[in-house]
Amino acid sequence: MGLEKMVLSEKVSQLMEWTNKRPVIRMNGDKFRRLVKAPPRNYSVIVMFTALQLHRQCVVCKQADEEFQILANSWRYSSAFTNRIFFAMVDFDEGSDVFQMLNMNSAPTFINFPAKGKPKRGDTYELQVRGFSAEQIARWIADRTDVNIRVIRPPNYAGPLMLGLLLAVIGGLVYLRRSNMEFLFNKTGWAFAALCFVLAMTSGQMWNHIRGPPYAHKNPHTGHVNYIHGSSQAQFVAETHIVLLFNGGVTLGMVLLCEAATSDMDIGKRKIMCVAGIALVVLFFSWMLSIFRSKYHGYPYSFLMS
Repeated sequence: MGLEKMVLSEKVSQLMEWTNKRPVIRMNGDKFRRLVKAPPRNYSVIVMFTALQLHRQCVVCKQADEEFQILANSWRYSSAFTNRIFFAMVDFDEGSDVFQMLNMNSAPTFINFPAKGKPKRGDTYELQVRGFSAEQIARWIADRTDVNIRVIRPPNYAGPLMLGLLLAVIGGLVYLRRSNMEFLFNKTGWAFAALCFVLAMTSGQMWNHIRGPPYAHKNPHTGHVNYIHGSSQAQFVAETHIVLLFNGGVTLGMVLLCEAATSDMDIGKRKIMCVAGIALVVLFFSWMLSIFRSKYHGYPYSFLMS
């Protein structure tokens, strides 16, 4: 028992030493087997399995790594810091034997190796469902280890800078047009701005901001890229762009139909606008329903396409 305590103490001391230098410990096969898999252990290790080398072309891995680093730094420099958990990373090119040992064939993947026993089903993070934002991973860690980490993000000046630039441009336009302010009462301009905002919100952009999902998913076996998530509980960023495009197409079709019915143009142009409007509504609304059918299996409605 004394020898076991000595070995455990050496492990914790080594992990603490590495953590003080870098919150996320890079591990190869030997370190992983010795410090994560082999007993004794009274600490949990949150491991991100990834493939960050450029030739792997894993864009999602880089994005997930940035969020993981933010989370680990928040833990390291806060009151939540404890030797009950550690953060580690295994890159495929540095620890391919670990991937083989765990029968793992996709990245990024987050697994909690608990202090006692083997990882259970809930110890594998549901990346496709919850996204890889630091806040979501922190909630999962709190559920698995009872260690609550408050995510502290580094200051991002891009947003305030862009807002300041936008206000400067608007202020400049108002100053240049100060003798003629009629453009501020342009109903078409305000309607277009409101429509853009509505389309952005209804396409799921706010969900992306909160959950931080990947842009798309590439099947590691076939190389096929999925832009539409197969579950109704999640989505990809590319999916929201597609939905935004389809909603915009339907909206444009409706605008053309309204113009065809109310404008003073000659009858020939109005007929062309009417046909174009009907075509846009039918085509894009049909594609929209096909997305619903692929996500909500058994969805009872279809329109031209399924």
